[in-house]
Amino acid sequence: MTKNLRWKALLIVIVVGLAFWRAYPPLDIYDKDGDIVQEGTINLGLDLQGGMYLILEVDMRELTDKEKKNATDRAITTIQNRLDPTGVKEPIISKIGKDRILVQLPGETDREQAIKRIKQVAHLEFRLVSEDPDLIKKAFGGETVEGYDVLETQPKEGQQSLRYLVSKEVEMKGEHIARAEVDFNQQKLNEPIVKFSLDGEGAKIFRKVTEENIRKQLAIVLDGRLISAPRINAVIPTGDGVIEGYFSEDEAKMLADVLESGALPAPVNIIEERTVGPTLGRDSIEKGVRAIIIGGIIVLVFMAVYYLLAGMIANFALLLNLILITGTLAYFKGTLTLPGIAGLVLTIGMAVDANVLIFERIREESNVGKSIRAAIQSGFNRAFLTILDANITTLIAALVLLQLGTGPVKGFATILSIGIFSSMFTALVVTRLVLDLITSWNRKMKKLTMMRIVGKTNINFIDMRRIAYILSVIVIIFGIVRFVDRGKDNYGIDFTGGTIQQIRFDDPVETEVLRNKLRAIGLGSAYIQRVGNDREFIIRSLELDPKKILGVFEKDFGQDSFEVLRVEKVGPSVGKDLKKKAINALLVAMVCMVIYISMRFEFRFAIAAIVALLHDVFISLGVLSIANKQISTPVIAALLTIVGYSINDTIVVFDRIREDRKLMRKSSYKDIINTSINQTLSRTLLTSLTTLAVVLALYLLGGEVINDFAFVLLVGVMVGTYSSIFIASPILIDWPSKKVRKR
Repeated sequence: MTKNLRWKALLIVIVVGLAFWRAYPPLDIYDKDGDIVQEGTINLGLDLQGGMYLILEVDMRELTDKEKKNATDRAITTIQNRLDPTGVKEPIISKIGKDRILVQLPGETDREQAIKRIKQVAHLEFRLVSEDPDLIKKAFGGETVEGYDVLETQPKEGQQSLRYLVSKEVEMKGEHIARAEVDFNQQKLNEPIVKFSLDGEGAKIFRKVTEENIRKQLAIVLDGRLISAPRINAVIPTGDGVIEGYFSEDEAKMLADVLESGALPAPVNIIEERTVGPTLGRDSIEKGVRAIIIGGIIVLVFMAVYYLLAGMIANFALLLNLILITGTLAYFKGTLTLPGIAGLVLTIGMAVDANVLIFERIREESNVGKSIRAAIQSGFNRAFLTILDANITTLIAALVLLQLGTGPVKGFATILSIGIFSSMFTALVVTRLVLDLITSWNRKMKKLTMMRIVGKTNINFIDMRRIAYILSVIVIIFGIVRFVDRGKDNYGIDFTGGTIQQIRFDDPVETEVLRNKLRAIGLGSAYIQRVGNDREFIIRSLELDPKKILGVFEKDFGQDSFEVLRVEKVGPSVGKDLKKKAINALLVAMVCMVIYISMRFEFRFAIAAIVALLHDVFISLGVLSIANKQISTPVIAALLTIVGYSINDTIVVFDRIREDRKLMRKSSYKDIINTSINQTLSRTLLTSLTTLAVVLALYLLGGEVINDFAFVLLVGVMVGTYSSIFIASPILIDWPSKKVRKR
């Protein structure tokens, strides 16, 4: 072994060893009782472990300009204080723009309680109750009494509510509460109450109020709702008090928490919600891991059978690739989401491409009579620029997604970005090192034996281009007509606003029964999709209040007769923002690709690539519409992945055209392009087939949540392969350079 090889081997061992050390164990390890023995190094997204993802908007309409300046920051502090005592695992709260707040609650299972805790303004007021009989008579008779509100207590079970005439003048606000806790009224059958203590200033105010209003009733008003109106029997000098209101223990605990954390400066509205129950999270992990394993096995078996020894080396590099991806993700404390698993599966399929390019180049070099070592060196050198160009263009799409994507899409882009770098490292460094070591140890080896399904071809692809153009135009027009005809039905709730709820019933339920229940509350147009069996359903509607649907089911089927697996709610304003971001992401990605391809090739090559790219996107959207599927955030991620994959495929052919132009100076441009397509045909088909096999595993086994994502990828991979051969390359004939036209 030469000194150079020793250093390379040492570098690889160190890098992979650090990655393995940092990544192990990637997921939590459980004992036989279901308890965690060792925590995993990779953070799981809410879609994999269950939890809540909320985007809140602070309603500043009633605030002064001065109050608006720090209202969002104050709201974040208040919400953070409210969530800390709940025991939620590492809540993540951050500011988005001027008036929006992102809240992530991993592992949160009580959706309703969490929303109440976050949204409650907790504006507490102490106001005096009027006992003037004339004013009470007028107010209770329906007349307006200036300076007073008629407020009603919440009725206790079996009793009527009580009405009071309450002064609008506030004697003291809840901002002076320093401490609040749950206690129990021993005289009323251990009824939960909230004990509170005031700060120094609040104690002085409270003492004065109680001193001046002995025997009067003091109303306790929370967010405009009357909690209780106890009578002041004596002066309270200590600043301690009690709030009674027929609370349950959970209600009292929540009230104590929100009072102690302080009031929100303004109401907050939930404009986007994605809640995943723990059951669905576990299902997602199992399905995602199964898809990875099966997709990976398909790739490993194919490479081993087709490329024999070289394939085994590539498989070794591929396993190291997975270790590097998980290690990097763990080191940077990245989060693995369900689309992230999709990115991992796709990375496995696309990582094969670099090795296929290298092996096919080595085969070509061996066929012209070069020795095994010379063929390996020349094969890697010739494949390097192609691999670099192809991966950089894919990386452009991934980086655009990182910058402009949201939530789960960023998880996908993160994995894809890491995967591009790690696959290049393992293909160009690890595979090369192992091949060099084998050939240096075995001097008798003459060549790398490989199978060959696609032999040397001489197909006249260029003469088929007009038929291909006509076929593509027909498909695109048909897709556009279908897309226009569907209108708003093309868009999921991510873009239109609305709610998705995934519900699993204990007993079988007919779809028509559910539809009749929804029709009764004006939601007969809601889309009901059966998932797997006759107990689980996905319901999509424009209704923004998830409780409206759940309330009907609780009433008719019973509160404990079903489990809410997932809730996604998106407001119309968020939908508009997402649509704008999606269009911007596609435009930015294309502009960046045009610039890069123009620099590496020629401007007309860039235009040909973009035409093929738009061709792939339009056909994918058309097929999506024909299949009655909707555009969602994951689908946008898939479309941008198609952009990267399509460019990747096209660049490989373009790179060979650039090379053949130098070697075939006396040939016509048509012959050069035909030769280049035929030379890369084996690589194109092999990469497409392995990628399709992996994406198919994802489509069949990845679960309902990413089914549409995988469907678009299936279409996109096939269309991308077709367009690189029949669209992108032929355009170079129909739009030749000045030099070609002169010749």
